[in-house]
Amino acid sequence: MGLNLTQKILKAHLVEGELVPGKPIAIRIDQTLTQDATGTMAYLQFEAMGVPKVKTKLSVSYVDHNMLQDDFKNADDHLYLQSVAAKHGIWFSRPGNGICHQVHLERFGVPGQTLLGSDSHTPTQGGIGMISIGAGGLDVALAMAGQPFFLTSPAVVNVKLTGKLKPWVSAKDVILEVLRRLTVKGGTNKVIEYSGPGVKTLSVPERATITNMGAELGATTSVFPSDDTTKKFLTAQKRGKDFKALAADPDAKYEETLEIDLGTLEPMVAQPHLPDNVAKVKDLKGIKVSQVAVGSCTNSSFRDLMTVAAMLKGKTINPGLSMAISPGSKQVYNMISKNGALADIIASGARVLESGCGPCIGMGFAPNSAGVSVRSFNRNFVGRSGTKDAQVYLASPEVCVAAALTGELTDPRKLGKKSPKINWPKTFIVDDNMIIKPPKKAGEVVRGPNIKPLPETHPMEPVLSGQVLLKVPDNITTDHIMPAGAKILPLRSNIPEISKHVFASVDATFHDRAKAAGGGFIVGGQNYGQGSSREHAALAPMALGVKAVIVKSFARIHRSNLINFGILPLVFVNEADYDKIAQGDKLTIKAGTLDNDNIIVRNESKGIEIPVKHGLAPREKDQVRAGGALGLARQTM
Repeated sequence: MGLNLTQKILKAHLVEGELVPGKPIAIRIDQTLTQDATGTMAYLQFEAMGVPKVKTKLSVSYVDHNMLQDDFKNADDHLYLQSVAAKHGIWFSRPGNGICHQVHLERFGVPGQTLLGSDSHTPTQGGIGMISIGAGGLDVALAMAGQPFFLTSPAVVNVKLTGKLKPWVSAKDVILEVLRRLTVKGGTNKVIEYSGPGVKTLSVPERATITNMGAELGATTSVFPSDDTTKKFLTAQKRGKDFKALAADPDAKYEETLEIDLGTLEPMVAQPHLPDNVAKVKDLKGIKVSQVAVGSCTNSSFRDLMTVAAMLKGKTINPGLSMAISPGSKQVYNMISKNGALADIIASGARVLESGCGPCIGMGFAPNSAGVSVRSFNRNFVGRSGTKDAQVYLASPEVCVAAALTGELTDPRKLGKKSPKINWPKTFIVDDNMIIKPPKKAGEVVRGPNIKPLPETHPMEPVLSGQVLLKVPDNITTDHIMPAGAKILPLRSNIPEISKHVFASVDATFHDRAKAAGGGFIVGGQNYGQGSSREHAALAPMALGVKAVIVKSFARIHRSNLINFGILPLVFVNEADYDKIAQGDKLTIKAGTLDNDNIIVRNESKGIEIPVKHGLAPREKDQVRAGGALGLARQTM
């Protein structure tokens, strides 16, 4: 029996376990990346391990999230990141060089290698044939220290693409169709592997758009084969030596198969407030738009912005809205400035923001009250834009510009029969002057006053008791647990301060109640913790004394983060038992040594017992017992 592409790459990096879906495995990590919102804590954790130099083939620290410098906090963190990178052998991408996933695709991604990133959209690199996985910062720190990455061996879903996209239909519509079919929890513990003759019709940036937003499926990662298109892209980036042809064997087997005829797709959008709430644009008529944004790690490539510029050329954006453009990298910014496309964008009245994440994580350009914002981004969770009552639609650059020109959600096919044709350059402008190679000798690490020590962790007690601090419904995101935005992101290296904002958008009293109660438990529904990989959504609750989280089901990364910080993740054996616990109830959990997967939660307030399971692998048990992954690492390193 032949191997699929996912199995080939995982097998080449396997250090523990066997490739049987659902079984625990460990893989060797070739590359890591961090961004500044997660990186500061990741490097504090790496420093705590006492390892002098990173042990990966390549590690890169990017600054792309915390770009607003309205006081000292973000600027101090940037200096810390640069100095700690220099000391430990890490490449450093300076502020302004671009979004980590776009820059990594251009300058560092290598087909067939593994990448672990402290950002949930790390799977972007699957567009060039990498197994690239998003994880919490502590997992990335451990990988930099030479430790393998532990995960559940994934089932592999084959998305077979046939046909060719029609005019005005884009790669964004492909991933929206996959989300429509599979939903935001349909990819849990799965890898989405693309194949079929339709693959050859998609450029690397288009493939990267699809793998990037595969994170919204809850998938471990997504991957495309590495073929002549990949070779052409890498050669144009002057990295042809990094190319390696990779594809599934002809007789490869998959756990599931999904077929999509690209020629049948139409322009689509994800409606508020989840990426799988997908509809055809033509079916949504008369929705007035007050804001449009193009950019993010999903749609900020040269191909995307050239399409935007061609559509805007000689036109003016509708007077009823505001539009902003964020180039994905300095390379993209430089190229559209030299070929005149940037001038066309500026002339249209669109605002040009710096090369960073910006509006995607609530860092500026927030919509007006109850405003409708059409964005080429990847997430439209409530409040993520910076405006809690905004209605955010996710769409392709083509749909975004159509809305910007007409003032309402518009099918771009109404603008003409032919969509813009983009002429690909034979070579991209390559100037890595904003990427700092690790020096042979480094100075001292710079630490500003906002950088606080790691919170202390403690081994798990055999009996956990306390009250239910909060009960929440299905699809709670890490944005709900630990909000982003210009006010909160600068506090990522200061756990006591950022802990004041835990669940702030759900229950503003949560912090004070948790502190007064000395900690306790959280109860949730399905897909708890979906979205961003931000480990602060586990780290800050741990600092507030949260001992266990009991839910119907977890999102993969968040469950791992809970374990990393010694919080016991429990799942109801019977989902109906969710209704037997209320906020404020007093619970007792006899976890013992965790040797038994079956645990009884006694609801002391109601006098009933509720069966739950932890489902912890042997290593995960050791982590929880030790109070988290860092505690265990200190014992074994």
